[in-house]
Amino acid sequence: MPSSPAAAARQILIRLHEVMASNINAQGKLNKVVEIIGQSLSSEVCSIYLLREGVLELFATRGLKQEAVHVTRLAPGEGLVGTIAGNVETLNLDEAASHPDFAYRPETGEELFHSFAGVPIVRRAQAVGVLCVQHVDPRRYEEVEIEALQTVAMVISELISNAGLVDERPGDARIAGTGTGVASGLQLVMGMARGHAVFHQPRITIEHTVAEDVEAERQRVYSAFTKMREQIERMTGAAEFGVDGEHQEVIETYKMFAYDEGWSRRINEAINSGLTAEAAIERVQQRTRMRMRQIDDPLLQDRMHDLEDLANRLLRIVSGQLGTAAQLGLRQDAILIARNLGPAELLEYDRRRLKGVILEEGSLTAHVIIVARAMGVPVLGRVPDIRRIVGEGDLILMDVAENRLLIRPSPDMEEAFETKLQLTQKRRAEFSAMRDLPTETLDGEPIELMVNAGLRDDIAALDATGAAGIGLFRTEFQFLVSATMPQRERQQRLYKDVLDMAGDRPVIFRTVDIGGDKALPYMQHDDGHMEENPAMGWRAMRLSLERDGLLKAQARALLEAAAGKTLYVMFPLISEPWEFDEAKAVIEKQRAWLIGQKKKMPIAVRYGTMLEVPALAEVLDILLPKLDFLSIGTNDLTQFLFAADRAHPKLAERYDWLSIAILRFLARVVRECQAQEVPVGVCGEMGGRTLEAMALIGLGVRRLSITPASIGPVKAMIRSVNVTELRQFMQNLLVDGTPNARPPLLQWALDHGVEIN
Repeated sequence: MPSSPAAAARQILIRLHEVMASNINAQGKLNKVVEIIGQSLSSEVCSIYLLREGVLELFATRGLKQEAVHVTRLAPGEGLVGTIAGNVETLNLDEAASHPDFAYRPETGEELFHSFAGVPIVRRAQAVGVLCVQHVDPRRYEEVEIEALQTVAMVISELISNAGLVDERPGDARIAGTGTGVASGLQLVMGMARGHAVFHQPRITIEHTVAEDVEAERQRVYSAFTKMREQIERMTGAAEFGVDGEHQEVIETYKMFAYDEGWSRRINEAINSGLTAEAAIERVQQRTRMRMRQIDDPLLQDRMHDLEDLANRLLRIVSGQLGTAAQLGLRQDAILIARNLGPAELLEYDRRRLKGVILEEGSLTAHVIIVARAMGVPVLGRVPDIRRIVGEGDLILMDVAENRLLIRPSPDMEEAFETKLQLTQKRRAEFSAMRDLPTETLDGEPIELMVNAGLRDDIAALDATGAAGIGLFRTEFQFLVSATMPQRERQQRLYKDVLDMAGDRPVIFRTVDIGGDKALPYMQHDDGHMEENPAMGWRAMRLSLERDGLLKAQARALLEAAAGKTLYVMFPLISEPWEFDEAKAVIEKQRAWLIGQKKKMPIAVRYGTMLEVPALAEVLDILLPKLDFLSIGTNDLTQFLFAADRAHPKLAERYDWLSIAILRFLARVVRECQAQEVPVGVCGEMGGRTLEAMALIGLGVRRLSITPASIGPVKAMIRSVNVTELRQFMQNLLVDGTPNARPPLLQWALDHGVEIN
C-alpha cells in the first residue's frame, strides 16, 4: 500500500478510470470496482451497498457469498452499513461483532471476517450507499486506506448516478405545488415579509470526478482561489456597516477562512490523488460536513458553516456556474431560500428587494443572523422541507413572530396578512408618534424604559424609540463575532463610540458573558473538558475571575472609554456576594492604576449585578448594601428556577413566565430591594411582552430594559394602566395562589382598558 492517501487513491483511480470508460453495463462495472479496491487494499472483502426503495441493498461484493447480492438488504440505521449511511460517517473497527450496531446476516458468510471499515457514498450531501472492506484478521485500517476509500467513494457516486442505480433523495424531488402550504421553523430575526421565492443557488452537480490532467486541475483550483479571495476583498471594502463595526469583524473572520492554508492544502492533496478540481473541493467538504455532525458547540458549527459557504463559492467559480440569485439580481420583492448562508453572501443582495430569508438550517448564534438583524431582514431557520414544498417564484408570506410561512396563499389568506401588516405598520407609526411622550402610568407613576443592545448599530434605537438609555449592553457580542480575542484598544473604541452615541443617556455595560453555552474557539478549557450543562457551567463571572486578565483588560477599556462620564458596570451570573466583591475589586484596582498613570477617569462608577441564580435571593440582605442597582435576568432565572433548559423544544413553552412561582419569587426580590432603596429592573425577554411587563410593574418594578421593537407596545401599555389599582390586584393574586396568573391578568387588563398586544 502506498504511504500517502494521494498515492493510494491515485493507484486505484488509474485502474477505475479504465472501468468507467469501458462499454460494460453498470453491474459489471461495480463488480470490477470491488475487485480493484479489494486487491489494492489487500482486503479479502470489498462490498458496495446502494440505496434502493428506501433500503440499502448489496449490489456487488468480492469475498462475500455471491448469492447474497441483491438479496441482503438493510434499512438506514440497521447494522454497521445502515449506521454509516444513516449518520453519514466513517467506521473503522478491528472487531466488527463488538460494535453495538452489528447485525449478522448469515447469507453473506461474513462470520469469517473480523475487521471492518466503511465509508458513505455521498451524492448531493446525502448518503446513497456504502463502500466497505473486511479482513479475516482483527486490525484497524490505516488512515491512508480510509482516505483512499473516501476518494474512491466519490467516483462510485458518479458511476451509480449516471447509471440511475440509486433513488434520488426525497428533497430533490420537489413537489409541484399548486395548493397552499404552511411551514414553521426557528425564529431567528423577527418581522413580517411578503415576497416571491428565490433560491440562493442551485446545487452544483459534479459530473466528472477522475482527472485527465492533474496539473491542469491544480491550476484551475489556484485560479479559483485567487478569484474567490478577490471577491471577498471587494465585499469587505463594500460592506455598508462602517470600517470598525462588529459586522466588519464578521467579514474579517470569514476572510480568515478564505486564506486558510490548511484548507487549500487539503484540496491540493485531493487533486494529487487523481480527482478533478470540482471533486477535490467536494471531497474536502464532505469531510468537513462529517466533522460538523460531531461538533456539539453551536458557535463552532456556525464557523464551519462559514467554511462551507466559502467551499460552495469556490466550487461555483471553478465549475463556471457563478450565477447565484444575488449575482443575477432580484427582479421583484424576494424571499430568499437557502440551506445556509454566509454573512458575505447575504451582503451581496439588493437590500431594497430582499424582504426575508428562510434557511434549512441556521441558528441564533450564526454570523449571518447578526448581519441580517442589522439589515432589518426577518429570518426563519430550521425549515428542513422548504426546498421540497416551495417552487421558484411562489408567493410566500412570512410572519416570524407567529413562526409561520404561508406558501402560495389563498386570496383570503393574503388579504388577512396584508391587513395585519398594515396594522403593524400603523401601530409602528403610532408608537413612533408616542416617542416623546412621558413614560408614565395613568396615575402619574414614572416607568423607565431602556433598550438591550450588543452592537454599535443598536445604539441608533435610542433616538428611534425615545428610550431612556441602554439597560443592558452585552459586551460579549464583540467577542463572539471576532476570530481572535478583541484587544483592549478595540474594546475601548467600541465602548467610547457607544457612550458618545448615547450622549447623556445611561449605558449599563454587562461584563463579558462567555464560556459555557457561548464558547469561543480561541478560548477553550485548559483540560479540554466538554460541559454537559454549559448554561450552568464555567461561564460569565466564573470564567472572568479565573482568567482575570480578560476582566482586567475589559475594565481598563471601560474606564478609559467612560472618561468624564458616569460608568455603569454590571456583573453577570453572580451566585454569592464574594463573587461581586472580587469582581468589583478587579475594576477598582485597574481604576487606581490608571489614576496613577494620569489617565482621565469617569466622574463616578456605579456597580450592579444580574440576578439570574436563585441562590442570590437568599443573600440579598448581605449583597444589596454594596450595590448601586440590581437587574433581574428573567431568561436564565426562569430556566434555573424550573430546572428547565429553555433551548429544549419540549420545555421551551412548558413553564409560563406568569406562573405564580415566578411572580412570588420576583415580588420577594423587589420588596427587599425597595426596603434597602436599591433600584431594581428587569432586562430579560419577560419585560418585552406587554402582559408580562404589566405584571412586573404591578410587583413594583420601575425599570425595564427590552428590545427596541418592544418599546412602543410596552409604552402604550404603561400609559393605559392605573398602577395603584394594578398593585392591589397583584397582591390579591399572589395571596390567592392561582397556579397560572395569565388568565386573570388578561381579564383584568381587558376590564380596565389596558393596551395589551
